[in-house]
Amino acid sequence: MAEVLVITPVKNSIETTLDTARAIAVSPVSHRHIIFNDFSTEETKIQLEANKDEIGYELIHLEDLTNTPSPNYKLVLQTAQKLALESGVPLLVIESDVVVKPETLSELLSFCKKNSKTGLVGSVTVDEVGIVNFPYLKFKGVKDSVVKTNRSLSFCCTLFSVEFLKKFDFKELDEAKDWYDTFISKKAIELGFENFVLMNSPVWHRPHASRPWKQLKYSNPLKYYFLKFWKGLDKI
Repeated sequence: MAEVLVITPVKNSIETTLDTARAIAVSPVSHRHIIFNDFSTEETKIQLEANKDEIGYELIHLEDLTNTPSPNYKLVLQTAQKLALESGVPLLVIESDVVVKPETLSELLSFCKKNSKTGLVGSVTVDEVGIVNFPYLKFKGVKDSVVKTNRSLSFCCTLFSVEFLKKFDFKELDEAKDWYDTFISKKAIELGFENFVLMNSPVWHRPHASRPWKQLKYSNPLKYYFLKFWKGLDKI
């Protein structure tokens, strides 16, 4: 029986997605991994189908569940919460621009089991040479192995405890938003839980590889902010 439900929302970026899936697959922890394909291109869909048995993940195409254009993060979280609670296991979000280590799943689970008040616990993100990077730059230079934080956790690689999943129904998430990292982080604390970042359990993050348009923030900031505010993309 799986000890944790792992989910990966995907919008194209097939190469990084398969890197993510392969890294999860070698974890010694018994897990169930589901990739949620959020209206990717037909080419991406074909590649996801072709690799699922070899790598060992399940695949849900959101086009089979909704007509709403991507991003459909709310639907992904709601579906995953239901599945996790049915199995009585924590939910771990690992995004498609993240590569975990073989021990990552066990380290997150172990911490959660030892700290009963945990709402969310995430792995710090680093670049290819191990330097803390976005979105955890605020913790760069921290020497502690674990950081308890009231600041929002990114869902790059974050575990939701069963107790928190039982206490907050994701059906209450705001329809007007695209992403829920900040809201859910605050909700966990509001409900009496504690949130942590494991500084000694880093994962490799390639920022925005799963949402390439966000790279414009660095290469063409005017276009980035046009898309963000005028087009209403990336509502948090």
